Amino acid sequence: MSKAVSKLKNLKKTVDKVTHTTKLKTNIPAGMAAAGPPLGPMLGQRAINIAAFCKDFNARTAEIKEGIPLPCRVTVNSDRSYNLTIHSPPATFLLKQAAGIPRGAMYPGKETAGKITLKHLYEIAAIKIQDPPNALLTMQQMCEMLVGIARTCGIQIVRELKAEDYANFLDERRAVVDAQRKELQEKREAKMLRTA
Repeated sequence: MSKAVSKLKNLKKTVDKVTHTTKLKTNIPAGMAAAGPPLGPMLGQRAINIAAFCKDFNARTAEIKEGIPLPCRVTVNSDRSYNLTIHSPPATFLLKQAAGIPRGAMYPGKETAGKITLKHLYEIAAIKIQDPPNALLTMQQMCEMLVGIARTCGIQIVRELKAEDYANFLDERRAVVDAQRKELQEKREAKMLRTA
């Protein structure tokens, strides 16, 4: 009996301690990490030195254009140190940038917010496949995933795209977006009148 107990104690000593801390998953604009909300309270809850984190993040994202949203994963160690993993910008951001539009479609499937070529899609897939969560995907799977994301944003993928035609399309689209904004503003005002 005593031999079994001593073996069990030795086994407990050899097993590594499991850390049960949650990962912090958030999007932080490149070069714009600040101690204020919403980032400061999230870091404070996990006992991370906020000033050191902001300085480290801003230094690591100095070469990236300021304001680009970057998905970050932060794991906290037991000695209050942290591991910061910075991914490439979200696929929706890259697709909208390639299409040259500020926002996606209000009614995806019924309207087209923008257009991109297959070359754009392939270049975005090459950027996104470098992220650790996408490491096991093939290029074809990554492209198929991006096609689905583009569809939900209302972005049409075409083989060829002429600059003049696309400029005309964007001018027409601006009128549609302005009409949608007006409609949303009227709905907000009507809701305010009902609650007042």
